[in-house]
Amino acid sequence: MKTNVISLDNQTVGEIELADEVFGVPVRTDILHRMVGYQLSKRRSGNHKTKTISEISGTTKKPFNQKGGGRARQGSLRSAQFRGGSTIFGPVVRSHAYDMPKKVRALALRVALSAKAADGKLIVLDQAKLSAPKTKELASRFAKLGWGSVLVIDGAVDDNFALASRNMPFVDVLPSVGANVYDILRRDTLVLTKDAVQALEARLK
Repeated sequence: MKTNVISLDNQTVGEIELADEVFGVPVRTDILHRMVGYQLSKRRSGNHKTKTISEISGTTKKPFNQKGGGRARQGSLRSAQFRGGSTIFGPVVRSHAYDMPKKVRALALRVALSAKAADGKLIVLDQAKLSAPKTKELASRFAKLGWGSVLVIDGAVDDNFALASRNMPFVDVLPSVGANVYDILRRDTLVLTKDAVQALEARLK
């Protein structure tokens, strides 16, 4: 399918042919759901931890005699039923990541790109470059383009563009190698440069 190529000044500077096998696949929410869950699980730190009975500070002495006191038998004050005691089956430090087939991950990225294209929220930019790292200048250009929540993907990110956009809320800039489903879906508008389109097509075809 063909789409217009625009500049940062909101001028149409040409057309580009987008590969249907990358930007025109059927939208499958089940694949997107699997991929987002995979990404969010993989980035969890997993450093939650509670102490087991062997890690609790305290005496190992039996609190009182087994028999004759009229109370329930106890072997340790570090047991879970006492204040300051251990936690039974509490969380331990672990990784929450799980495996996802490479073909499914590639399909999910194609589906995410196609979903943005189908919604009319995929913009192709001539180039994402600035002469100086000026946030005010970039913000004014984005306002004229009507971009509020936007993800910009370039082949190789321009330093001035990255610095100018770094302090703008709801604006993310990624290189094409870092393109991922979660970041594409969390922003309203997806902006690809011509270099990014070529890189993504070479990666996903």
